[in-house]
Amino acid sequence: MKNMTYSGEMPKQNSFIQFLIKHSNSIVQIISALFILLFVYTALSKLQNQIQFRFSLSQAPLIGKYFAFISYALPINELLIALILFFPKTRKLGLYMSFIIMILFTVYLSCMLAFAPKLPCSCGGVIQKMTWGQHVIFNLFFTLLALVGIWLARKRKDETSTESQITEVVFT
Repeated sequence: MKNMTYSGEMPKQNSFIQFLIKHSNSIVQIISALFILLFVYTALSKLQNQIQFRFSLSQAPLIGKYFAFISYALPINELLIALILFFPKTRKLGLYMSFIIMILFTVYLSCMLAFAPKLPCSCGGVIQKMTWGQHVIFNLFFTLLALVGIWLARKRKDETSTESQITEVVFT
């Protein structure tokens, strides 16, 4: 069998990307913690102010007729995603779920901004004090964070897989 060696040189990458990959576990943990804080805070705020939350939802175009269901389903889903993000084995799934829910929130907010900018925000807490435009930017930021977390979680898995393949090649 042909003996292959590995020189130890990896292709040069942008130093910022190298930094992200090197610290990917810590960065993914920080991103997950930010989402956990966000989702627990907003879910508890919605549940604590259920009457106001239900009223705001009932006034919203597109989803108003589903306000009773959404008023419980949304905070429960936020708490579920926070729980999934908490455990390392399910964290990547939680990041995907965070990405999806942030996309949905951002699309909905963009529609609200375009068609009904005077409606009250049903998000709860200090987030409720944002303008619609600020809220869209806030959501886009968290959507980007979710993407970075997913990318780093996948990159870390790819890197671990590559390291084990290199070890196999060197020792055969």
